[in-house]
Amino acid sequence: MSTSVETGRPGTPSTATGSLPKLYVARFGFAIGWAVLVALTASTLDAPTIALLVIYPLFDVAAAVVDFRTSGASGPRTLLYVNMALSLLTAVGVAVAATSGIPGVLQVWGVWAITAGLVQLIVAVRRYRLGGQWAMILSGGISTFAGTGFILMAAGPNASLTSLAGYATLGGIFFLVSALRLRQRASKVD
Repeated sequence: MSTSVETGRPGTPSTATGSLPKLYVARFGFAIGWAVLVALTASTLDAPTIALLVIYPLFDVAAAVVDFRTSGASGPRTLLYVNMALSLLTAVGVAVAATSGIPGVLQVWGVWAITAGLVQLIVAVRRYRLGGQWAMILSGGISTFAGTGFILMAAGPNASLTSLAGYATLGGIFFLVSALRLRQRASKVD
């Protein structure tokens, strides 16, 4: 869920009709594929699982770069920079935390989910007039709660990476819903 920060000034139809829906659909596809792979490998913290855990925030960086390049000068570019920095730090943090075990990974992921979720929430509120942003608002808000849950789970006896697969799936669904709503709104404008 916590992932690519949307840019663009609220009420700017070109953002909704342009690349944003395509980016959201790509986010959906990646999240679902990633979630399936994590669910299949989550029982152990081995090299393939660690690679998957590092790839997710790196994909988020790539999505933020695409968003940055296509959003135009009117978007809140500072928030995209914040999102990129958070995701890069998370990729490094997850790789380091993996050496200490699943609880460490969940703690890093939890902090990322909270902070990136807050950024996503702020940007989605700013983009509200584009349409399709309720899903992004919910996604950002839920991400902050999920992040807290990951941190709490890390301290308990049931620390599991499987919960990350559910998190990514829900986030992917929110991206798909937002993409569909943006396309629907764009077709009404045309």
